[in-house]
Amino acid sequence: MLSLLLGLTLGAGAPSNPMIDLITRFATDLRDVRRFHSLDATPAAESRLASFIADWRRKLGEVNVADLDLDGRIDHTLLVNQLSKIEAERALKTRRFAQTADLLPFREAILELEHQRRNLVPLDPRESAAALAGIEAKAKQTKKRLEAEERAGHDMVVAKRAADEIGGLKQTLETWFKHYDGYKPVFGWWTKTPYQKADAALGDLQKHLREKVLGFREGEDEPLIGSPIGRDALLADIRHELLDESPEELIAMAAKEFEWCRKEYLRAAREMGFGDDWRAALEKVKQNHVPPGEQDELVAGLAREAIAFVKERDLLTIEPLCEETWRVDMISERDQKTWPFQFYGGQRIAVGYPLETMDHEAKMMSLRGNNRHFTRCTVQHELIPGHHLQLYMAARYKPYRDLFQTPFFVEGWCLHWEMLLYDLEFPKTPEDRIGYLFWRSHRCARIVVSLKFHLGEMTPEEMIQYLVDEVGHERFTATSEVRRYIGEMYSPLYQCAYLIGGLQLRDLYKKHVGSGRMTPKAFHDAVLRQGSIPMKLLAMALEG
Repeated sequence: MLSLLLGLTLGAGAPSNPMIDLITRFATDLRDVRRFHSLDATPAAESRLASFIADWRRKLGEVNVADLDLDGRIDHTLLVNQLSKIEAERALKTRRFAQTADLLPFREAILELEHQRRNLVPLDPRESAAALAGIEAKAKQTKKRLEAEERAGHDMVVAKRAADEIGGLKQTLETWFKHYDGYKPVFGWWTKTPYQKADAALGDLQKHLREKVLGFREGEDEPLIGSPIGRDALLADIRHELLDESPEELIAMAAKEFEWCRKEYLRAAREMGFGDDWRAALEKVKQNHVPPGEQDELVAGLAREAIAFVKERDLLTIEPLCEETWRVDMISERDQKTWPFQFYGGQRIAVGYPLETMDHEAKMMSLRGNNRHFTRCTVQHELIPGHHLQLYMAARYKPYRDLFQTPFFVEGWCLHWEMLLYDLEFPKTPEDRIGYLFWRSHRCARIVVSLKFHLGEMTPEEMIQYLVDEVGHERFTATSEVRRYIGEMYSPLYQCAYLIGGLQLRDLYKKHVGSGRMTPKAFHDAVLRQGSIPMKLLAMALEG
């Protein structure tokens, strides 16, 4: 089916790739449409995006795929798939907006005020005051209705989404009001008091939802409430990533890899003198952390060691500017509730480590979770040969493909390196190997807990316990991880993408390097110069 989509039969004439200009134009047009029609759920925004997609489907239909070279056929497939992906995302968002409509009966009025402002509809301050009064009344009526209802009768997911959305609606209303206030004659005379009352009523409703319905208290961590998307939506996402497996088959792949990790854990534990007690060996590893204030130096040293290892073995090209332009920053206490270890963010690795404001228990869990041996693996994942090198190259080779960025390539690249460096004995000691095995087990567990959550088979609390029991996480780090998995910041398949993408790329490495067709350096350079694309298309590009 994919080969038909690509149109692999070449027509007469010289191959060409007009898709580059077409994709660049598409990305620019999409950005402008989304910026101008950024008010979700308004009829104007929905209609405009639908017509935009239909127009681009027509343009793609006019492309003679047979006249394209291999890159062009891959790009054509990527853009066709991207249109379908955007439509699916919009459909999901529309369903979610419908679910919160009962708790946000004032939403349409707020969005309409801002829509009229953006479209330069003549302002009538008296009508605006009436609209604000209506917003206040509906917010108060909704709060009163909720006060009369039992908390147990509410859908927590919908309630949380509504509470979060009220924050955005308040900001939209504030933007609208400030645009006119003090500038349009008599605007403030009509609207200032109604606006203040409407804003206060929205705030009261949001507070009631958070405190009385969700059970959240100011100063405490937010409750773990996520949005499972269901099996059908998972399958749709899997198809958009050009994968063939079902959610259940992906979970089975993780189980198989988990089994390998356990065997390696036992081998390392025996070398450390713990027999078959891998948990005791893991506990010993967790105790080996640097003193307070030295984590940034540890990270920098490990980064330079990984770079030297890769260069000495001539595994890939590292341009001098790439090696020069990275730095280390520390993660705040607040952000460690979501990112407890490390993450990459534009030429920098952000590093988790205890701060003096944390209580003793949180400090100890963060120390143990950011020990020397765990950190050895995460540093090369985030910097070189991981994300820093990957994004440096993506900005210089086929940058127009950034539109199609897929986590199965982005995270799969780093997982491929975790596995390859393990094979090449970059982790020198059994303690170092346990550090790598912890993360490899973690990648397996991510697939299990995230997919079972979206299938409705696992609760957030069960996910945390699974990470603690089966991987060896500290409860603090497990909770931080789950908070990220169940939110809407990442796609439902993002947590799967690490291991599955890594296994896909590992298979390609074995095929091309293991057969002697390519050197490791030629393979890795060729992969990075394709940009972030699904592994199926990457395989075709490497075949030539």
